[in-house]
Formats: sequence, C-alpha cells, structure tokens
Amino acid sequence: MAGRRRWSTEEILDTAADLLHTSDAESFSVRKLAAVLGTDSSSLYRHFRNKTELLRAVADRILAAAMDGYRPDGDWKQRITATAQRLREAFGRHSQLAAIWGRYGSGGTGSRLVMEELLQALWASGLPEEEIPSRYHRIVILVAALIASEAGIATLTPGEYEQGMEQFRVAVLGADPGHFPALAHFAREIRPLGADRGDAFDEILAAHLARIEAAIP
Repeated sequence: MAGRRRWSTEEILDTAADLLHTSDAESFSVRKLAAVLGTDSSSLYRHFRNKTELLRAVADRILAAAMDGYRPDGDWKQRITATAQRLREAFGRHSQLAAIWGRYGSGGTGSRLVMEELLQALWASGLPEEEIPSRYHRIVILVAALIASEAGIATLTPGEYEQGMEQFRVAVLGADPGHFPALAHFAREIRPLGADRGDAFDEILAAHLARIEAAIP
C-alpha cells in the first residue's frame, strides 16, 4: 500500500491561502486544511505548531509577495506611500487575509522586508533616531487598519452589501431633524462607509506623513 503523500510547507501554505478565500480566520481550522489536502492534522503539525503560527505564515507570504521586485524610489514619503500601496493591492487580492495580518501579525521574511523599508525611509527623512520606532509603529497600525477596513467591505456578498446599503439609507435619509439636526442637514452628501476607499486611503496616509514631516527638525 502506498504511503500517504508528504506535503511541503509551500504547498500547505498555498492550500491554506486558497481555503481562506472562502472562509475567515475563525472558521478556518487545521483539521479542515488537512481534509482538503487528504491528510491528517498531525502531519501538518510537523510544519506548524498551531493554527496561529500557520495563519501568521500565510499572512507573511502576502507581505513577501507584495515586496517582491520592489526597489526604493523617490523621497522618504514616496517610499512609504509606495510600500503601503503595495500592501493594499496585495491584500486586496486576498481580502480574507487582511484581517489575519492585522490580528496575528507576522514575523517572517515578508514582515522583515516591510519593516526594513519603512524604517529605512523614516531614517532617511531626517527624524531624530529616537522618534523613528514610534513613528514606524503608528504607520503600520494606520496602514493595517485601513487595509483591513477596506478588505472587510470586499468580503461581503452582494446580498449583504445591499442589505447594508438599505440600512444606511434608512439611518441617514430617515433621520429625524429634531433629534439629529446635523445628520439630517448633511444627509444627501454623506457617503456610505464603502465609498471612495481608494481616495480615503491616499488622503489619510498623506495627512499622516505630512504630520511626520512637520516634526522633522
């Protein structure tokens, strides 16, 4: 009788990423992944100690793919913006994984590539060295939050999206001016949460970088 196939780490991560396209981190399990691969969970635990370690590895592959072929170009703000846009595009193709990155983080090669470029860019900005770690941390939090928020909209089914839009219309256009005067006044101009995500991403990041620039001696 032929022995059970041994899957490589890369094959396991590829299959996990595919599985996460149709499920989230909560419903994902090593047991489900093993079933898709036609093996048992114990064989996967030879590669990853637990589910969290596996999810972190999957997210790290997205970071590594985002930085593949990247070459620093422009000033420090352009470099940070280019890196952020690469991450946004990468997780835009893997929406379910955006929340995983924001929640679990990563400590692999992909994460180090992103960290190195952001720190190098801030180092080149002229900021005092003692400020760079905290500035880096805030940039990562901002970018991860924006990407996860955008990806959350992308994972909605058409039915869920339309239901949300109907609730938005009721909440905004049906607001009682007596209780919500500002909301009623601006109701026709208020956009739903999913609108203009790309422009919002650019503007929020640019404003944050402008704030950093203003602090440079």
